[in-house]
Amino acid sequence: TWADQKPRLNTTILANGRNMKYYWDNPTYPFRIFKSHYAPPVLPVRKKGGKKIKYLAMTRNGIDVAASMNLFYSSFTQEFRNMWGGWPGDAVKGADPPQAVKDLLPGGPIESFHFGYAKGWWPYRNDPNVLLLHYTDARKDLKGHVAKIAKFLEVDLTKVELETVTERCSLEHMKKVNRFRYKMPLNQDKGMWDVDKSCLIVSGALTNTGGVGTGAAKFSDKVVALWKKAEEDEFGHNPAMLKWVREGGEFPAV
Repeated sequence: TWADQKPRLNTTILANGRNMKYYWDNPTYPFRIFKSHYAPPVLPVRKKGGKKIKYLAMTRNGIDVAASMNLFYSSFTQEFRNMWGGWPGDAVKGADPPQAVKDLLPGGPIESFHFGYAKGWWPYRNDPNVLLLHYTDARKDLKGHVAKIAKFLEVDLTKVELETVTERCSLEHMKKVNRFRYKMPLNQDKGMWDVDKSCLIVSGALTNTGGVGTGAAKFSDKVVALWKKAEEDEFGHNPAMLKWVREGGEFPAV
């Protein structure tokens, strides 16, 4: 629980010798960033009062999400699977639909990763402290999106800094540095997890092609039709929302 983990932020020493508190409370950082898969109402959007909180959310074409998740299921290390009772299993060759697709569809255990996420954030798309983005748009104009996010967060970037951040957000750079393996420095499962060495993800497995509109080709016609029907059932009551979730672009006029 968070109550258990919070004290460890002050006492945990990382492999580089630094106290984790250095990264959590470093006075040179103007703000903290919390990464989450949650969307409203599970993650409440604060409109008034309290600290100055901003929300940055991004969705993606759903069948592309499914294709990516199908690969993701096969990228976990055995150490992580041992802790989770074998979950997630490798993508079973020939399964139609694959387990990842079943899990993402309405009624599945990770439905909230796409369908719930898009539905949860859509009503807040025009709120001043919410920036809802679409992956397709970011792939088309990465530099423009870096600049948009910086402006939203009230961070001033020089031209050089903008170019540097844009390059480091590119697929080419992420594949080159290969740092996306996810460690759990606060984990207390002695004998099951080495906080200095164990990772959730197999080396080089997390960053793939970043394709846009390429997911459908990874599945059978049956799966594509199943996914399309689910989109129409979940988003079809609002055609403008359905179109945006699939394609991105400008929001419809209010």
